[in-house]
Amino acid sequence: MENTPEFLQHRLDKLKALREMGINPFPYRYDRTHSSAEIISNYNKLADAQAKVSLAGRLISLRGHGKTLFGHLMDNAGKIQIYARADDMGDGFQLFKKLDIGDFLGVEGTLFTTKTGEITIRVEKATLLAKSIRPLPEKWHGLQDKELRYRHRYLDLIANSEIKELFIKRAKINKEIREFLDQRGFLEVETPVLQPIYGGAAAKPFVTHHNALDIDLYLRIADELYLKRLIIGGFEKVYEMAKDFRNEGMDKYHNPEFTMLEFYWAYADYNDLMEMLEELYRYLAQKIVGALQVPFGDFMIDFSKPFTRQPYFQGINEVCGQDISGLSEEELAKLAAKFEIDISKLKGRGDYFNAFFEKFVEPNLIQPTFLKDFPIELSPLAKVHREHPCLAERFELFIAGFEFGNAFSELNDPDDQRARMAQQSALIERGHEEAHPVDEDFIFAMEHGMPPTAGYGIGVDRLAMLLTNSSSIRDIILFPTMKPEE
Repeated sequence: MENTPEFLQHRLDKLKALREMGINPFPYRYDRTHSSAEIISNYNKLADAQAKVSLAGRLISLRGHGKTLFGHLMDNAGKIQIYARADDMGDGFQLFKKLDIGDFLGVEGTLFTTKTGEITIRVEKATLLAKSIRPLPEKWHGLQDKELRYRHRYLDLIANSEIKELFIKRAKINKEIREFLDQRGFLEVETPVLQPIYGGAAAKPFVTHHNALDIDLYLRIADELYLKRLIIGGFEKVYEMAKDFRNEGMDKYHNPEFTMLEFYWAYADYNDLMEMLEELYRYLAQKIVGALQVPFGDFMIDFSKPFTRQPYFQGINEVCGQDISGLSEEELAKLAAKFEIDISKLKGRGDYFNAFFEKFVEPNLIQPTFLKDFPIELSPLAKVHREHPCLAERFELFIAGFEFGNAFSELNDPDDQRARMAQQSALIERGHEEAHPVDEDFIFAMEHGMPPTAGYGIGVDRLAMLLTNSSSIRDIILFPTMKPEE
C-alpha cells in the first residue's frame, strides 16, 4: 500500500504475519463463561474452586517484557486484568507478540489476586477475536475534541466510559416513559414516516420522491395527524415514540433528526394533561435522577412543587404596558419596531406574538411552568378556548427558559379545522415556510366523528438533556447530524 503511515503499516504487517502463522484474525464466534463484572462479584467462589473462566473483550493495556505480560481487557461490564506467561501457554504465548492495544481477545484461565489485591486471570489460552488496524485515541483517554467525538462516536464510547453510562441512562429514560404510559392504559403504535402531506407542527419538511408512484413524499415533521386518525378509529389512548425530521438549522437544542413522543387521550382536555404531566416529570426525575430536585446547567429544577400555570399574554403585556392580544398586524409591527424586534421575516399576527414572547418571556421561565391559552393564530390544531374565543386551549411546558412539550385540547370540529388550515395555507402563499397545508384526507377522517381529545408532544432528546444535565442535544444523540468533512 503506497504512502501508508508507519503506525498503520506496523499493524498491517502484524496482520499479515498472523495469517502466515495460520491464525484467523477475524474468527466467527467465541464462547464466554463470564463477564468481567461476574468474575469480580463471584471471585471467591470461582478462585476457591480453581474454576476456569473464559472472557472476551478489547485489549486496553499491555505491559511487560520477555516471557511475562500483564494487560487489561474491557468488556461491556467493565475491565479486568490478565496475566500471561510463556511457561503457562507454550507456543500460544507467541500470539501476544502480534497484539496491539485495541485488539479484541478471548482468554481462558484461572483466577488469582496480585500483591496489590487486583483480581487477575492467569491466561492458559488466548484467542484473537478481531485485529485492530487503526490505533485507539492516544493515551486511551486522549479523545477530548468534541467535534471528533460526535463524528466518531464509537471512539468516544471507547475512550470515555462516562459517555457509555450516559447512553445507558438515555435508554432507561425511553423505557421509563413507556412504562409510565403503559401503566395508564396507553397503547404504543406506529404511524407512517413517509407522508403525502406534512402536518402536525410548524416546521419545514424534508422532501423525497417515490419512483414507483412518481410522487413527492415528506419525512414526517410530527406524528399528530395519524395518531388522531387512530382516536377517530376507536382507540382511546395511543402514543408513539419515534423519529421525526425537520429541515431546520442545528444548535444545542435542535437536530434535524430527533426522537419525538406524542400521546393522545380521548375524553380528556388540556387541564387533565397538565395534571398528568406533573406526574410524568416527577416520575422520571425520581427514576432517573433519584430526586425531585434536578440540576440543569446553572439551575436546580424543583419538581416537588406544583407547576406554575401562566397565561400566554401575561408576561408580554406586562413588558409592553398594554394588552397586545387585540392589536392588528400593522399595530404589532409598530410596537415591535419600538422594542427593536426584527420584523423582516414576520408574516401574520402569530409571528409577531411569538417574537414578543421569545424576547420578553421565554428566557425567564426557569422553574416548571405551563404557559397556557395561546393566541388562536399560533394554534391551528387546538380547540378554541371555551371562555376566550381569540385564544386556544393550548399550553407549552417551559423549564430553564426552554420549551419541553406542546399540548392541546385537540380541535375536533372538521369545519373549524378546514378554516384554520385554509388560514395556514394563505400564509404559505405569503412565503411562510413552516405553515400547515390543507390536509383534506385528515378533515375527511374528522367528519366521521372525533371525540373530545387531549394531546401532548415532546422532543425526547431535549428531555434527556434535562434529566442527564447535558448542555447540548448532540451529547445525548449517539450519531448527531454533522457538517461533512472537507
